[in-house]
Amino acid sequence: MEKLRFEEMQLSEGIKRAVKDMGFEEASPIQTQAIPILLEGRDIIGQAQTGTGKTAAFGIPLLEMCDPQDKSVQALILCPTRELSIQVAEELSKLGKYMRGLNVVPIYGGQPIDRQIKALKKGVQIVVGTPGRVIDHINRRTLKTGNVKYMVLDEADEMFDMGFRDDIELVMNTLSEERQTIFFSATMPPEIRKFASKYQTDPEYIKVVHKELTVPKVEQVYFELKSHMKTEILSRLIDIHNPKLTIVFCNTKKKVDELTSDLQARGYFADGLHGDLKQSQRDTVMGKFRKGTIDILVATDVAARGLDVDDIDMVINYDMPQDEEYYVHRIGRTARAGREGKAYSFVSGREIYKLKDVQRYTNTKIERKDLPTLQDIQAQHTENISTKIKNELESEELNKYSNIIDSLLQEDYNSFDIAAALLKMYIQENKLFENHEELDMVDSGKKQKATTTTTRLHVNLGKEHGFSPRHLLSAIFQETGLSKKLIGNIDVYDKFTFMEIQSDYAEHVIEGLKGKKIKGQKVKVERASEKKSKKKRKEIS
Repeated sequence: MEKLRFEEMQLSEGIKRAVKDMGFEEASPIQTQAIPILLEGRDIIGQAQTGTGKTAAFGIPLLEMCDPQDKSVQALILCPTRELSIQVAEELSKLGKYMRGLNVVPIYGGQPIDRQIKALKKGVQIVVGTPGRVIDHINRRTLKTGNVKYMVLDEADEMFDMGFRDDIELVMNTLSEERQTIFFSATMPPEIRKFASKYQTDPEYIKVVHKELTVPKVEQVYFELKSHMKTEILSRLIDIHNPKLTIVFCNTKKKVDELTSDLQARGYFADGLHGDLKQSQRDTVMGKFRKGTIDILVATDVAARGLDVDDIDMVINYDMPQDEEYYVHRIGRTARAGREGKAYSFVSGREIYKLKDVQRYTNTKIERKDLPTLQDIQAQHTENISTKIKNELESEELNKYSNIIDSLLQEDYNSFDIAAALLKMYIQENKLFENHEELDMVDSGKKQKATTTTTRLHVNLGKEHGFSPRHLLSAIFQETGLSKKLIGNIDVYDKFTFMEIQSDYAEHVIEGLKGKKIKGQKVKVERASEKKSKKKRKEIS
């Protein structure tokens, strides 16, 4: 189907101006199909992924229908998550910026309800919200739905998966029968179609064809490996490519928690996102990710819905997705705004069949590559060192070091040997090749047993202080020069942290951090006696 230009559509001048301000000229496939039908007042079942432009597809006709002079709620949009609710509300506000008197309000859990009640009382034409909070307002009579003429279910499959079916039905039953009803869903199982048939009248079914969903600028690669190797291979990829921001997708909430803990223990800035987190926790994690305080986000598919971050360099399918369309949704998180990105999939055992399904669905060849090795990491470190040396050579700030080199040359050392010795010192002092000394053990499925005793230390900082394993590792390295391979598990709790270290170095760390500050707060490290450990465990439970 040939795409339409917005200026060719029968739209008000205000909408056309807003669309132009947003930089859009040509409608996307879903917009080309949906907007003319919705402007006729007909119902639609639309199958489209996030990122295909579906918000504008239902939003533009919705705004054309709304009367800004009427202060009652005329349109209601249900979304599965807070993030998506805010994103949809923001885009509708941009599209309706020239409609004087128009008010769009997002309502969702995790925000004080009094603030939302105050906004609703002022008069609102469009409400975007999560099912639970919408029902709460309906029950309080702070949201009146009797005048709603335009009803949208966005990401219907996700809401069903999250157990919102009964809530959605409850909301639908409060609406007038004289309305337009739109369902958008990434997948279209029979349950969605059956549900839609109860609330729609002769709906038009539209769908974005598969080839429109692929992301051409994403480098897609997969690795065949055993399940127990996944975390180590993930670490290697991050160390080799050093991405600015990375999203790692897991299929279960349990795996998100486990992997997040593993990555933090290895010293990475990582945090997890899934449906069981409280809204305040989700907000905190997303705030850290957007600011770059953490650079690895471990998430489930549902939790990542509505995620709008442009600087994601790499996406990792730690688990292959259960649905082929989720694969497209995942890799679309990178290569935003015309940038290039990388997507790596870990394939274990029978997951190879799921990979074949994905390749058939996307009509894309996903390249198989060998697992990254210790030599690959060393090669990357060597390249980084070479680049730094070249930059220094091109600078004009080397004169003050010339006398040292001259004196060495006069002692019959040649320049090549001096350079090699300095490079060796730099590598050893920065512990560049020590992080993965046991990589080859992983490939064979073996674990090296500890041959030394460990001591447990107590640190007086925890999550409430913005403290993470990486902060501790960085401080230890800076103050003592010790390698992180000497350190075992690091368990960060709300108010304190436990860490394990080879016993021979425990006192060195205690003295090295004495009186020092981490994250602007004075740190105190001491041996965790058995009595203290029991007391802390009691506090945790």
